[in-house]
Formats: sequence, C-alpha cells, structure tokens
Amino acid sequence: MTQTMTQPVTLTAPDFTYDLLVIGSGPGGQRAAIQAAKLGRRVAVVERKAVVGGVCIHTGTIPSKTFREAIMHLSGYNERGLYGASYAVKDDISMADLLHRTTSVIGHELDVVRSQLHRNRVEVISAEASFTGPQTVRLRDVRGDGWRDVTARHIVIAVGTRAARDPSIPFDGKRIIISDDLLKVETLPRTVTVIGGGVIGCEYASMFAALGARVTLIDKRPRLLEFVDQEIVDVLAYQLRQNRMTLRLGEAVRSVRPVTDHLGDRVRVTLASGKEVTSDLVMYAVGRVGVTDRLNLEAAGLGADDRGRINVNEHYQTAQPHIYAVGDVIGFPALASVSLEQGRLAACHALGVPTQSVPQLFPYGIYTIPEISTVGKSEEELTRAGVPYEVGKAQYREIARGQIIGDQQGTLKLIFHLETRELLGVHIIGSGAADLIHIGQAVMAYGGTIDYFVNTVFNYPTLAECYKTAAFDGINRLGGDPALEPKLEPAADVGAVV
Repeated sequence: MTQTMTQPVTLTAPDFTYDLLVIGSGPGGQRAAIQAAKLGRRVAVVERKAVVGGVCIHTGTIPSKTFREAIMHLSGYNERGLYGASYAVKDDISMADLLHRTTSVIGHELDVVRSQLHRNRVEVISAEASFTGPQTVRLRDVRGDGWRDVTARHIVIAVGTRAARDPSIPFDGKRIIISDDLLKVETLPRTVTVIGGGVIGCEYASMFAALGARVTLIDKRPRLLEFVDQEIVDVLAYQLRQNRMTLRLGEAVRSVRPVTDHLGDRVRVTLASGKEVTSDLVMYAVGRVGVTDRLNLEAAGLGADDRGRINVNEHYQTAQPHIYAVGDVIGFPALASVSLEQGRLAACHALGVPTQSVPQLFPYGIYTIPEISTVGKSEEELTRAGVPYEVGKAQYREIARGQIIGDQQGTLKLIFHLETRELLGVHIIGSGAADLIHIGQAVMAYGGTIDYFVNTVFNYPTLAECYKTAAFDGINRLGGDPALEPKLEPAADVGAVV
C-alpha cells in the first residue's frame, strides 16, 4: 500500500473515505457492513487475518458445533437410548474423522460470507487497523509493511475476543490447551480435565464425555452456568455424571504442570484443596478477553476494561457517539446470534434508519450434550423480583417423538404469570432445544399466554407437542379449568422484568 501522511482536518460528509468502516469480519461486523451497504452507503470491512469470518467461523461457533455434530453421529450418542450404551456408528473414532466434517463446513461458510460481502459491494481490506484519531484509522497491510490512513463518518468495532490465558500455566498447544487449539490436537485423549464451567467449558467437557473419555470439570464457582435456570442446570449436571464425568465445583486450581508417569506424558492439575487430577489433556476455558490491545483506542478517545471489553449504551454507541461496538467485544452474552442483531441495529442507528428489536428476548443456545436453550426469565430471577409465577413441564419421554428419537431425559419448562398466565420464560434441555425454543420466543414477543399452547394443534409426532403438554401441566398446577379465561389485569410489577 502507498504510504500517505495525514494532517488533522475538519471533515464534512463528502470528504470521508467511507460512510461506515467496520473493524472485524465476524458475525457482528458482517451484518453491520451488509446492512449499511444495502442502504446505499460506502462500506469497508477491515480484517487483520488472511480470511474473513472471525472467531465464529475459524475457531469458535462453527468448528465447535460441527465438531459436536460429528461426535453425536459417529459415537451413536443419539441412538443409545434405543440400541444400548455400547452402540456406536464407528468403533475407533479418530480426530481425523471428527475434523473431516468440520473442515468442509468451515470452507462452505467462508464461501458464503465472501459471496455476501462481494455481491453487496462491501470492500474487504486485509489490514491491521488502529486509530490515529476519532475518525481516522491507520490500516497496515498484513501482506507487507505499507500503510495508509482512511477516514469514516461512522465506525463499528467488531474485533471479537480471544481465549484468556493464565500466565502461570505452561500452555503448549498439545497437552495443555485453550479451546482454540483443539482443532490442532492430533489424537483423541482417553482422559481430559477441563478448567472452567462456563459455556465453552461445559460444551467441550460434554463432547469428550460423549466420546467415552473420562472427564473432570473444575470450576471455582458452586454451580455451572450461573445465568441458566437452576433446575435445567441440575438436569445437565445429572446427565454429565451419568456419562462418568466428575464435577469439581467450588474448587480453585493451584497449579498445572506436565508429568511423566507409567501411562506416559500427561498433565497434573493440583487444586487448592490438595486434590490432584492427572489426565492426557487439559483444556483451560476460563473466560475470553477482547482483542482491543492493538486498536490504539486512546487516540480515538476510548478505553477498554481489564478484559479488553468496550462499554456501550443501548444503541451500541461508545463514548464517541459515531463509534459503535458490537459482538463479543462488548461482553455478555457473547453469542453469534446476538452479535448479528447488534451489528444490524448499530448500522441502522448510525445511519438514522428507524428499527427495533426485542433484546430481552434474545435466546441462548448452549450446545452441551444434551443441548440447552432458554429465553426470558428464570425462576430465580422472578423470585428475586417478587413476581408471582407458576411452572408447567413436559418430559420428552411422555411425547411420542421423544420415544422415537430415543431421548428419555429431555425436559421443556414453561414459566408463566400466576394471574394473567402470560408466558415469562421457556427453558429446554434435550434434543433440538435450540430450534424448539423459538416457538416460545414468538409467543412471548407478542405477550401471549400459555393458553395459546392449549388451543393450538401441533404436528404429531413432534417435540413441539411438549409445549401443549407443559401448558396443561401448568394449568393443572393452578387447580383450574383450561377453558377458564385468565384475569385481564396484569400485576403492576410484571413490566419491570418482562
């Protein structure tokens, strides 16, 4: 690239290089760029890696979920309820078997993203971006030492995150790894220790357990997935233990070190309590940090917290109103689905296009084995808020489809207002949970009651029937007649939490 020197000047709209400059090509960045391009604006996406897609496609969402699907198929996990615990599609599963599907899906997703950006005329720039002023960004060519400065009327920061590393742990990418290293592991371990009971830790721990590995999951918190309804987490913990997993909750890690014993080269984790766990592989999955250290945020009048996250308002604006931040870099919930919506909303707000969303009804999909999905409020949240509620539950084993697919443990739980019967939350664990959740999400978005499920006919046999069964169960708990109309006046405090 040609080097150019820029002087501080006051820019007007026609003087800007771009109407919208997006830094980062993950889900949030993609959606922001395409939305702005569809509105006829000059848009560019800056990506410091050789290919677009961000963590989502290369080391995060797409690889992990595809890896999970390959495990579910090859291990025969879904069919064990029908054919027994020893059933497997392939007896000797290798890492190559699991990566075959993963590589194919990653390639396809990359092609889709490139095609979408190209046909919407979004310029893609392979460069490392850093601010030199509030509206000026220096782009350093990743293929050489050239650089140039560009200006933008609006900027969206969508740089994502990277896995956090404890400096006291001797990571080697082979036996002591972070989640990003998994695709480089050559052989499947027989024993695994996962440090961290968050979403990533629980997902990978359950995958290894489904493959038959003996897994120990360690977390210093007293429970897994603290933001998920407690009853659903209890079901998950039970099923993980049924897969021979050991949960060490409320335990802190004192040290991690490589050792050689009679089984060869392994890794020993010592806990603060004095317990020791030795395994073939240790995965460290304790949080992620925003990739903001190279952005020179100070030059733009911005800053980040100690985990590299950028603070934003309800419109995803930073302290500089023309600079937005979306996706994992702004923190919880750090989901690809949410990042996509945040990117769209940020671009629309920046360009003055009216739009709306329902952020309190963003669903959460957790791809553990078994799968979890949730939308709305949990029992714990409603209890703290003093909202009167009741629950209705359906077990997959009660549904014909549950018997057909062999899922005996799945559960769908509805939470509804005690007086109005308005649906307040849906929590599911079991096959297809992340797809099934959207039925409840749609009803909640329109302020519906559980009576909708009572009065609706679902295809038979489907897991969707769980909604009707759970609605009847909830009404029966009230001791009432399903035909009776709920009270029309909602309680005064519902609006505060729903």
